[in-house]
Amino acid sequence: MQSSRLTLALAVACVFSLNAVAGEVEVLHWWTSGGEAKSVAELKKMMSAKGHTWKDFAVAGGAGDNAMTVLKTRVVSGNPPTAAQVKGPSIQEWGGEGVLATLDAVATAEKWDSILPPVVASTMKYKNHYVAVPVNVHRVNWMWVNPEVFKKAGAKVPTSWAEFDEAATKIEKAGMIAVAHGGQPWQDATVFESVALGIGGADFYKKAFVQLDAAALNSPTTLKTFETLRMVRKHMDKDMPGRDWNLATAMVINGKAGMQFMGDWAKGEFTAAGKTPGKDYLCVAAPGTDKAYTFNIDSFIVFAQKNKDLKATNDFASTVLSPAFQQVFNLNKGSIPVRLGADMSKFDDCAKKSSADFVATNKAGSLLPSFAHGMAMPSAAQGAVQDLISSFMNSNMSSQDAVAKLLVAAKKK
Repeated sequence: MQSSRLTLALAVACVFSLNAVAGEVEVLHWWTSGGEAKSVAELKKMMSAKGHTWKDFAVAGGAGDNAMTVLKTRVVSGNPPTAAQVKGPSIQEWGGEGVLATLDAVATAEKWDSILPPVVASTMKYKNHYVAVPVNVHRVNWMWVNPEVFKKAGAKVPTSWAEFDEAATKIEKAGMIAVAHGGQPWQDATVFESVALGIGGADFYKKAFVQLDAAALNSPTTLKTFETLRMVRKHMDKDMPGRDWNLATAMVINGKAGMQFMGDWAKGEFTAAGKTPGKDYLCVAAPGTDKAYTFNIDSFIVFAQKNKDLKATNDFASTVLSPAFQQVFNLNKGSIPVRLGADMSKFDDCAKKSSADFVATNKAGSLLPSFAHGMAMPSAAQGAVQDLISSFMNSNMSSQDAVAKLLVAAKKK
């Protein structure tokens, strides 16, 4: 968080100096694209049915950077919205500023501890109190496959990184691109974390990239991860630098490339192109990661208000986590409901597989936050690690040097 703790602490008194309009819910978000905007309209309708006035506070910019700048200004001026779209460790950072309200009353009444996986519930809490409500789950460790490309190349869909190398080589010999990729730091990190998970497994991933354990980061497994990433990199085309993720997805859709490593927001591109899962494209876990699940979750933090009347805030949180909104939002977004036991009958096969794996990995202890998507590391460390991975992929940096630099990057605060 760029604003200093001192600056925000001085503003806390101001936060409580303003009355929220009774029954008004002002929500900061960056859901401005087609399917997302439809979902926001549905949320507005549901809140209106409960007697509340919706005040939209949309700030365009898919990654939310613009929204965070605006939010910090509002909080420092003592005029926070009811809720704001914030995720991962940033929830804890905002909790530490003393400006959030708790959702314990609604969470207890609606048994959030039972309907949310423990790893998700803990992310929504600050000092064991709910201060945020989750909206959805995106699976990150997907590999999107064009089966026709594989058929032409005589290759089989890989389940290990050794098999990946074989399949990619066959695809290239058949005159096609093996891996569609966009050379941007967050995309590079998305590939890296799937490689790390496939090489080291869930326990290694958790120690290295969630707990930032020095021994795990400085291990032979991390070295092998970088070596494997270099192998994956050689199967990407020379035009990848700066390419947007959706253009890479289009390469798979159009049969120019065989695979892409990307979260399930990529599915929306296939759907928009009229493609059918299981026939025109396959959604499979990245090699070696089928027993694990890296997640990216959208969520809202809620701010304290002077009048201390949290009815509108609690109704907002309750609505967001309701089965009805969870279904309509995630059908539009391409993600899956965050509630365990959700009705998946209206969802496509990829979403059904994602949901089944979400439940299974929760039980197995291999449901893991995606560090590439802001769910695991403090923002400073995440940025430094992403930059390192990107530098490695775009240079001749040795794997040994990369491991040493990773140790330094992970300590950034």
